[in-house]
Amino acid sequence: MGLRYRVQVHVPGNRRRRIDVAFTKLKVAVFVDGCFWHGCTEHGTRPATNSDWWDWKIQRNKTRDEDTNRLLAEHGWEVVRVWEHEPAPEAATRIRQIVDARRRSS
Repeated sequence: MGLRYRVQVHVPGNRRRRIDVAFTKLKVAVFVDGCFWHGCTEHGTRPATNSDWWDWKIQRNKTRDEDTNRLLAEHGWEVVRVWEHEPAPEAATRIRQIVDARRRSS
């Protein structure tokens, strides 16, 4: 779609976390969340072995995602989360609309 972006950009306020795809000038952060690791209600699965630990781990990931969203919002970023099962053309169109809206408002 001709958009310029950077990958693996540090999250402001927490340099241990990274944005998957960042439109730095417009402050749009895109994360591609895996259904298993981020607890997708449609496609996420839980292993039968050690299920208590996996429930804890996936909940911890979700909590970290929420905290990352908060940190970015505090620094003026807009966060877009895309599930891995989302069709790429649909995700790209949604991201393009958000980037264009940010560009118009700046």
